[in-house]
Amino acid sequence: MVGAIDYGGMMHRAMQGLIAEVLSRVAEHGLPGDHHFFITFDTREDGVEIADWLRERYPAEMTIVIQHWYEDLRVTGDGFEVTLNFGNAPERLIVPFDSLRTFVDPSVEFGLRFETQEGDEQEPDAPSSAQIDLRPEPSDDDTPPDGPKSGAEVVSLDKWRK
Repeated sequence: MVGAIDYGGMMHRAMQGLIAEVLSRVAEHGLPGDHHFFITFDTREDGVEIADWLRERYPAEMTIVIQHWYEDLRVTGDGFEVTLNFGNAPERLIVPFDSLRTFVDPSVEFGLRFETQEGDEQEPDAPSSAQIDLRPEPSDDDTPPDGPKSGAEVVSLDKWRK
């Protein structure tokens, strides 16, 4: 008998493919309209490459914003690379797709959440599941008091979590 169909793993890979396609289009053509992305990833995942000072500040999870200032966005088969500005200090980040936890484009109320399932029932190499998560559009109160900044920001997505 053939093994069970791994719908969770298939969905996970499909959602990673969707993110790869979106980022590839942005790398080639830039961000259209008001689109921008909040991308949260696990900094402990194999293949994540960030500056030591960022890893110290965000030892488990980090959220980046791709909006006003980003350079040299490249998509690979395993993830993406981008240079972001952190307080006038450009830093190169390499983010494997397997490290992603959330991908949100608030301009169109679109979001994906990659859930890791921990416990005895999951096989060590089993992929985490992915689910579509439409989140509310942020209000005007979400803009910092001094207005939008041109550098990268690490933000909390708690206001969009259910």
